[in-house]
Amino acid sequence: MEEKYLPKPIEAQAQAWWEEHASFAAREDAPGEKFYCLSMFPYPSGRLHMGHVRNYTIGDVISRYQRMQGRNVMQPIGFDAFGMPAENAAIQNKVPPAKWTYQNVIYMQEQFRELGFAFDWKRELVTCKPEYYRWEQWLFVQLYKKELVYRKNAMVNWDPVDQTVLANEQVIDGRGWRSGALVERREIPQWFMRITAYADELLAELEHLDHWPEAVRTMQRNWIGRSEGLDINFPVEDEPEPLTVFTTRPDTLMGVSYMAVAAEHPLAIKAAAANPELAEFLEECPSSVTAEADLETMEKVGMALGIDAIHPVTGDKIPVWTANFVLMTYGTGAVMAVPGHDHRDWEFATKYGLPIVQVIEPDDGSEVDLSAGANIACGTLVNSADYTGMSSQQAFDALAEYLAENNIGGRRTNYRLRDWGVSRQRYWGAPIPIIYCPECGDLPVPEDQLPVVLPEDVAVTGDGSPLQNMAEFYRVDCPQCGGEAKRETDTFDTFFESSWYFARYASYDCADAMLDQRADYWMPVDQYIGGIEHAILHLLYARFFQKAMRDLGLMKCGEPFTRLLTQGMVLKDGAKMSKSKRNTVDPQGMIDRYGADTVRLFMMFASPPEQSLDWSDAGVQGAFRFLKRFWKLVYRHVDEGPVDDLDIASLNAEQKELRRQTHETISKVGDDVGRRFTFNTAIASVMELLNHVSKSEDRSVQGRAVNQEALEAACLLLSPIVPHICHQLWQDLGHEQAVVDVRWPAVDEVARAKDMLEIVVQVNGKLRSRISVAADADRELIGQLALEDENVQRFIGGKEVRKLIVVPGRLVNVVV
Repeated sequence: MEEKYLPKPIEAQAQAWWEEHASFAAREDAPGEKFYCLSMFPYPSGRLHMGHVRNYTIGDVISRYQRMQGRNVMQPIGFDAFGMPAENAAIQNKVPPAKWTYQNVIYMQEQFRELGFAFDWKRELVTCKPEYYRWEQWLFVQLYKKELVYRKNAMVNWDPVDQTVLANEQVIDGRGWRSGALVERREIPQWFMRITAYADELLAELEHLDHWPEAVRTMQRNWIGRSEGLDINFPVEDEPEPLTVFTTRPDTLMGVSYMAVAAEHPLAIKAAAANPELAEFLEECPSSVTAEADLETMEKVGMALGIDAIHPVTGDKIPVWTANFVLMTYGTGAVMAVPGHDHRDWEFATKYGLPIVQVIEPDDGSEVDLSAGANIACGTLVNSADYTGMSSQQAFDALAEYLAENNIGGRRTNYRLRDWGVSRQRYWGAPIPIIYCPECGDLPVPEDQLPVVLPEDVAVTGDGSPLQNMAEFYRVDCPQCGGEAKRETDTFDTFFESSWYFARYASYDCADAMLDQRADYWMPVDQYIGGIEHAILHLLYARFFQKAMRDLGLMKCGEPFTRLLTQGMVLKDGAKMSKSKRNTVDPQGMIDRYGADTVRLFMMFASPPEQSLDWSDAGVQGAFRFLKRFWKLVYRHVDEGPVDDLDIASLNAEQKELRRQTHETISKVGDDVGRRFTFNTAIASVMELLNHVSKSEDRSVQGRAVNQEALEAACLLLSPIVPHICHQLWQDLGHEQAVVDVRWPAVDEVARAKDMLEIVVQVNGKLRSRISVAADADRELIGQLALEDENVQRFIGGKEVRKLIVVPGRLVNVVV
């Protein structure tokens, strides 16, 4: 055994051994219960960052631990390779996005291998390869046939720089999240997936995801946003169609003082035709913010349309306005405004001098000052004609009945969730498999013509998608009539690829189907790991795809991820690492200097996985010193020669105590790693055990045997976290079998039992002494020993003992 700890050769040897023996190649016929562990796959940006290292180390520790529990583990890896960064890099570097992407994949593969992650590399997938996206195109065609895919004109957020559509969540302060350009509102044809068809199931199944963080489940519930309310029709003067609104608060109907419609609403557009000032206002509105969080905080502005709606109950005229806080993409693009009982409506009414009427009072009859703000609570109706005196719920039911009887509205369940627009007007994505024929209409690409291959040797200039100018790509024959037709040049939203990749890992080499029977063996994923930033969109889309694939008969399970762990960010000096802040730390530099095990150890020791981790150079150095100390302890032990077998019956008290500490550590670390995921406390426990070993001066035959057991335990317990050094030390401790193939150490409960216990003794509730008693001592003996203690006698001072409280194993309280 080498005296000095040299990470580079040690790590290279371990990695070579794993590769030679295909240690992490998963098989469906392997013994043990299956365990599918998956960390969210990375975008091939070129180099791993510390967030990557943390994410994949957590997954690797869990995978290796489960393997040691005897489970049949699969931990695959791949690359989420489509997206705007590749196009931007292609423009800057004047190389095709495909070339840039594949170069990055090769570099990051090597970094992953250097970190010693136990990936099954034969299952690797890269989503920009046709053999992968062929099957999502196939899935799109199947869903098209089931009418779960459709095309319609839709108002979208258009980024004029990136030349693509943005989701509302990608618009920040009115600007594109990536380009920073002012976002425009445009109406263009878009392909949509009918995720709303699964809204009820997506919501209901959240209740069964017991091993997901409650914060994530709450975010998904809110995003789906199921609400019970009423549709109410307001007739509009000189218009054939009423203005329909949806409200969850029909109890406030008698307090409506104005109506508000979106800038794109037909009523607003019609009114603007004869009103230049209004037309100018509507022109400004499309560039306003569209993310809901921004809608709450932005200044509310609007203009009257000069037309009136008619109150469906009272017949009163209600002015119709257009307002920037109403979105055409939500509901009907119109709202009834009740400024007395809605904060946003109150703010707008106060600004424009519109009436504010109280129609709800608190149940306790207390006064409400509407000049100071809206009262949004439910209560008892006032100033509401026949409905005055009713509770909010009673009024809800009564108005639902009235509207239904008069055919002017009724009950409806509404969802905040909207169908998923998957069209993107960019090049570097999977082509949408649709053909447009002037005679036959929109047609899916025939299955035998899939995949629609994206040309890869393409120059990207940033001026729209080059596919729109490539006749060799978009000119095709109609598959139905044979006439001239045009291929769709839009590509899929990149969330498409990440919404089913986890299933493809199971059937990675299936050439004639999207999935095969192996998907039913491996799915669902037992443990999924990724950032909290993916709590809504990625996880929701993945759940939707899983249910759609189930309904197509591709898999049996309806939920993709049984357990979810959302790890915190990696910070430096309290701020998120980013190139713009110049506070990044290159993992490769740390690996080259200290070795992969040191980086892995620091990542697991610095904080619990759910919390943010603050990078510390001193912490990395501390992790390196610990590994050197561990190496030195084993070296000293091995250098002293062979070790005899452990003879438990002949151990003295000191040896029994070290053995007890060893098995206490095994028990605690097993719980910390296997159940609690508190890897930091697990590492701390092993450090404490090794401190006890380092202090042991016992070089007797059984003293060395107890030390051997402790060092072996430390090696096994740390092997999921620092696998390279443990691979070597396990051999140095005299084992032929590689540590990666060894089971997790068993706890000897007899060894954990203490012969003697320290008991706290109190007099009148105050600590006065400590006594040592046999572990099996009864209450009477413990009480007697406590009363005989010299310190206790001093504080009793001859007083009468009125009560003796004995808690075996913990304390004695003498009441005098």
